[in-house]
Amino acid sequence: MAAPATDRTLHTMLAEDAAQRLVRYAQMDTQSDEHSTTFPSTPKQLDLLRLLRDELEALGLEDVELDEHGYVFATVPATVEHEVPAVGFLAHVDTSPSVTGANVKPQRVRYDGGEIALPGAAGQVIRVDDCAELADHVGHELITTDGTTLLGADDKAGVAEIMAAVAHLVAHPEIPHGPIRVGFNPDEEVGRGTDFFNIDRFGTDAAYTLDGSTAGEIQDETFSAAKVVVTVTGRSIHPGTAKGEIVNALKLAAQVLARLPHDEWSPETTEQREGFAHPYELNGTDAEAEIKFIVRDHDDELLEQHVARLHGIVDEVAATEPRARFDVDTSIQYRNMRNALSQRPEVVDRAEEAVRRVGLEPVRSLIRGGTDGSRLTEKGLLTPNLFTGGHQYHSEREWICVEDMGLAAATVIELAQIWAE
Repeated sequence: MAAPATDRTLHTMLAEDAAQRLVRYAQMDTQSDEHSTTFPSTPKQLDLLRLLRDELEALGLEDVELDEHGYVFATVPATVEHEVPAVGFLAHVDTSPSVTGANVKPQRVRYDGGEIALPGAAGQVIRVDDCAELADHVGHELITTDGTTLLGADDKAGVAEIMAAVAHLVAHPEIPHGPIRVGFNPDEEVGRGTDFFNIDRFGTDAAYTLDGSTAGEIQDETFSAAKVVVTVTGRSIHPGTAKGEIVNALKLAAQVLARLPHDEWSPETTEQREGFAHPYELNGTDAEAEIKFIVRDHDDELLEQHVARLHGIVDEVAATEPRARFDVDTSIQYRNMRNALSQRPEVVDRAEEAVRRVGLEPVRSLIRGGTDGSRLTEKGLLTPNLFTGGHQYHSEREWICVEDMGLAAATVIELAQIWAE
């Protein structure tokens, strides 16, 4: 058996390596674009993916490749002679389209309590009132931005932690582990991160994404997710002669939105396992308008009910104006990973043991969202999600604890050993 917990010196060394990598990676703009029709959705993601390929080759890993779709795969060879199933560790390189990821200026600060002022934007601060977990990090070193951009710890922290763990394993072949596969991918933030992920070529028995938050958390349950696009086709005519003739698609789309409840069934009014329907984009003219919704629930049957409820609202508005056409397109984006992980509990049990060995108490939690692991699990590669130590993702107030980064990298090392046992 491996030692019950990774020693403090190793934590510190891994934390510093991971932190330096994150600062370096964060300064590369890798923002993805939902409206792009290419893959990756933005060519600038390839700048970091090429760098990671080169760094993995420099470490001496085997089978290092950057394929035509932008996936970087590599292998850390086994150090044990007995047969051990391969295990994978994954992270995505893109950052959210919600906040700019250009010209990121990471700063490392010691947190002594109170507010953290971000120097690039007057009045921009990180405060406990906005993120209660900040209070748990008094005396710790944190990485933030200057307040004008996101940091990109989602998920460059996961990338950095995997790289730090891999570098340590390569430098210490006396650590017993089986074959380890590393994977970095684009476009998670726009829901397309696994579109061309070749599970057979990756070749592992299970995998773990490092794309979570609080130290010690293991996420083995996500939303099941649907996307609903409502297209309203009206009748346009010159407004000077429009009486009795024009059918305004924008106004009809507004009626659909107005019929959504204000006190429930939305992200701003739900928590825990409560589902919702969320309009996130409206485009169009008086002739044609389009509303994009995401619909979420942890239960597949309830997800279907939410979709049906949304269809019903559209039908109600359509009935008021028979001259317009309403088209509703529904697609499933991913399913709750719990459905498949419950069939092989050892995959998550081993993650819990790894977290214990680094001195933390594991906490299983659900995600009010999804990860690349949601889709990979549905496709057959069981992939729960591990913590990175980052917080307040997708905002200018994003921050991460350096010590927690070391714990995340140490968890990867412990997991590799556990799979070899």
